[in-house]
Parts: sequence; structure tokens; C-alpha cells
Amino acid sequence: MLKLRDSFFFLPILCFCFVFIVDGSVHEYNGEKFVGKGNAFVVHGGSEGIYSSFADPYNVTATIGDSYIRFEKVTFRRPKEAANFSSKAIQAVVFEVEDRDSIGGSAYGGQRAVCCTADLAKLGVCLEGEVIYRPSTENPNWPKVFGISFNGDDEVATLRSRSIKITKTGMYNLYFIHCDVNLKDLTVEGKTIWKNPNGYLPGRMAPLMNFYGFMSLAFVILGIFWFSQYARFWREIFPLQNCITLVITLGMLEMALWYFDYAEFNESGIRPVGITMWAVSFGTIKRTVSWIIILMVSMGYGVVRPTLGGLTSKVIMLGATFFLASEVLEVVENVGAVSDLSGKARLFLVLPVAILDAFFILWIFTSLSATLNKLQARRMTVKLDIYRKFTNALAVAVIVSVGWICYELYFKLNDVYNEQWQSAWIIPAFWQVLSFSLLCVICVLWAPSQNSMRYAYSDEANEGFDKDDTTLTLIKPSSTPMTDFKSAAEARPVQVHNGAWNGDLEEDKTV
Repeated sequence: MLKLRDSFFFLPILCFCFVFIVDGSVHEYNGEKFVGKGNAFVVHGGSEGIYSSFADPYNVTATIGDSYIRFEKVTFRRPKEAANFSSKAIQAVVFEVEDRDSIGGSAYGGQRAVCCTADLAKLGVCLEGEVIYRPSTENPNWPKVFGISFNGDDEVATLRSRSIKITKTGMYNLYFIHCDVNLKDLTVEGKTIWKNPNGYLPGRMAPLMNFYGFMSLAFVILGIFWFSQYARFWREIFPLQNCITLVITLGMLEMALWYFDYAEFNESGIRPVGITMWAVSFGTIKRTVSWIIILMVSMGYGVVRPTLGGLTSKVIMLGATFFLASEVLEVVENVGAVSDLSGKARLFLVLPVAILDAFFILWIFTSLSATLNKLQARRMTVKLDIYRKFTNALAVAVIVSVGWICYELYFKLNDVYNEQWQSAWIIPAFWQVLSFSLLCVICVLWAPSQNSMRYAYSDEANEGFDKDDTTLTLIKPSSTPMTDFKSAAEARPVQVHNGAWNGDLEEDKTV
């Protein structure tokens, strides 16, 4: 009898979604070729989280509130040389991820297969050359399996247009499958349209539109605070505050672009590649500039040193490398991405960014340690206090980041089939919230004010020992003639009552 095993066999097919990138929730197929998987030939048609249609007893919402997968002009094309052979059916299989065990089977405990074999056909449980499936235990009408065959020597076969209404919230998968070795060069064209009740955004991406709307508002509030202070005390601005202004501006643009990206996608069903590219680029620039600014602040730039000296070229080189690695990763992850599948980026794209992040963190804390020691040695208590707060904020951010990375790994390892798609949006959202929180801390620490210049670099000769309760004055000694060198060397400085050393030299007088 037919024995259905565990779902591990179907994992390679679910992962096959990496074969191509589609352009929107309107999934377009432009001559995709079928690829062999086990004893079947497969094209992945899409995977999205879809919410159930809204209840509508009076049938007022004919389109708004409906969830469906619609097939439009899905056409299969075979080479002319293959038209001389009779072919088996080409089938479209739509199933919810919880019903993945319903696809495929094995005879007498043998190897699990997607296509019906001769042994299974003898048992009468399936037709040889067709996809093996059995009705879902929860909904006998699922999975949806339907297909078409070539007539005679036709080179083209087109599926009848149809819509599959979604009545249960879940992660849905579509595969085009055939079991005929004579059709190994078969291609598919056409499109399918996937829709949620509120628009065309895939379920996992839908909460991100509202999230980026709130983040845009948060950046506007931060921008109002910062720019009002900037305009009020513009005479007291120093270079570090100009850098912070740049990061806030980039952040506002990035959040707005992501919101418009998702809003346009939700409205039209087509991913706006141009807006996505701009959002990805502004985000990458913002992260790169943020890393560089934090590194420069850690080195004491603009606070205890006027320039980075010989380190400038190294900082620029590290920043440029990070930008390129991050840009490539984000483009692969986001541009044209539609199916609700996480972790699409290959390992060789993720690793360079992770290594560069670790290098930035190591260099930042090494530099902070040296700067704190320098400030403490010079007794610059005001700057030392602000740097200690900055160090504590960075340390908390790093600890939280490490903890979240561990949770993210745990989440992905335990969500192989993307069954937790409804909460997956929290993972990218967290990193945006963390970076925004750190930016707010930096804005508070270095906010423009009438005392801003006390945090800026000034000549050490004028800085002296930066103590709150004591002002030390250094007076340049007057020039001494060479002939009076000996008497000048024997001179004794006199300390005045305020602790400053009088630079005027007096000779010892003999009574």
C-alpha cells in the first residue's frame, strides 16, 4: 500500500525557488526551463504567505477583500523535435505548506517519489506519469492539482485561465511538474497573480509597509528636533554634527523610499525595481557612513584630534569595501524579490558583510579604549563623560545585536518551510529600530547647543587640563638673552593663589 513518509524529501523542491527571480506579485514566467528533481521535472511558480479572504456574506467586495491565485495565459512550449512523441500531462500543483506531506509517496516503503511509478500504479493509488497526491486531512479540496497535455504534434499547450480562492491563511506554494523525460527541454511562459485581501503585497512583506511608514514618521520627528537645534545654534556647529545631519537625512530618504516601494508594490502587483534600487542604495550609503562616523568619533576626530592623519586612507578603503559588499547583498535580497522566502542570499554574499561588521566593531572599541585613556590622562572630564556614555551605548547595542543574531539563527533553523511567515518581518525591522535607537543616543549626546564647541577639538595649548572647577592658564615665558642664560636658569617660578604658574622669572635676591 501507499506509504507517505516525512517531509524531508520535499525540502529540495521547496528550496528550488532559488532558480529564478520574478518581477512582482504578478509572477511572470519568461521561458523558464524545467529542472530535474528526483523522478520529476519542476519549475517553481512562487511561494507567498496569503491571508484568507474577508468574510463577505452579502458579496459586496467582489475584488477588494478577496485572496486568490489566478492563472493567466500560462503556456508550455516544447521543441519541434519533441513534438513527434506523445507526452504525458503537465500539472500545476498548488498546496499550503502544512499539506506538503500530501505530495509524493512510495510503494512498500521504497524511495519516495513525486511522480507515480509503475509499482504505485499497480496498487491503483495513482496514474503512472502523473503527480502523486492525496487530499488534505483538514480540507479535502486541497491540494489543487490540474494540468494539460499536448495534442498530437502541437508545440504549444495553454492552461485554461482560472482563479483559486484562498479561504485559509497559510504559506502557499505553486509548482509546475511533469514526469516525461521526452519533455526535458520544456519551457513555461505566462503569469500568475497572487493577491491578499488588502493588496498584492506578499503576506510576509505586508506588515513592513506600515512599519516603514512609522519609521518615516520617527525620522521626521528626530529631524525636526535636530534641524531646529542646528538652525538655532549654527554658529556653534562643528564637523561631527554635520556628519550626524547627513546620516539623519539619508535615514529619512531611505525610510520614505522603502514605504513607497511597498505601497506601489501593494497597489499594482509589480515590484518597482527603480524605487527598490534607490531604497537599497540609500540604505547602504547610510549604514556605510554611520560605520565610518562611529569609527572616526571613536578615534577622537573633531574632539581630541583635528584629522585622522595617516589613517584616513585605511578608513576610506574599509568603508568602500563595506559599501560594495553590502550593496551586492541587498540587491540580491531585495531587488525583484517577491516570493515570501527568507535567507535567499548565498553564503558567499553574507560572509563578507559579517566579517566587515566584526572588523568595524573591533577597530571601534580598540580606538575608543585609546581615546578614553587619552582623555583621562589629560583630565578632560567633560569630553571623558560624553565618551563614556557613547561607549556604554555602543556596548549595549553590540550585546543586543549578538543576542538577536542568535535568535535569528534559531528562528531560521526552526522555520525550514517558512511556516512562521507572519512574524518573519520582525527580523529586518529589528535592525532598523536598533540603528535608529543608536542614532537617537548620538543625537542627544552631541546635540547642537550654545556649548557645542566645548566638545569640539581645539589647540591643546588652549585646552590645557579640561577641569570643571579649576582653570589653568599657561603663559608663554619671555625671551631671555643668551648672556643672561645662567641667571635665567637659576630663576625660580612663583605660584600664585589660583594654582597657575607665573611665567615671569625672578632672580634670587641676596640680602
